[in-house]
Amino acid sequence: MSDNIIILMLGISTFLGALGLWALLWGLKSGQFNDQSKFLDTARYDSEEDYKDAVMMEQKKKDAIKRKKEKEKNYMPND
Repeated sequence: MSDNIIILMLGISTFLGALGLWALLWGLKSGQFNDQSKFLDTARYDSEEDYKDAVMMEQKKKDAIKRKKEKEKNYMPND
């Protein structure tokens, strides 16, 4: 490879890395990653019905995966 291509690749990768670092620092400084009400909202809006719904959906997902595995296990192609 040519030295010019290597220098160009290093320059571009350094620039992109610096841009990503700048974006991260900007996000931290401006509070983009701070969610002050996350835990309060979780406690406030988490009711027993929501918990039951979540458990029911998880059970449906497990049952669907189990049925799919059984169907694949018992699959026989047409003659």
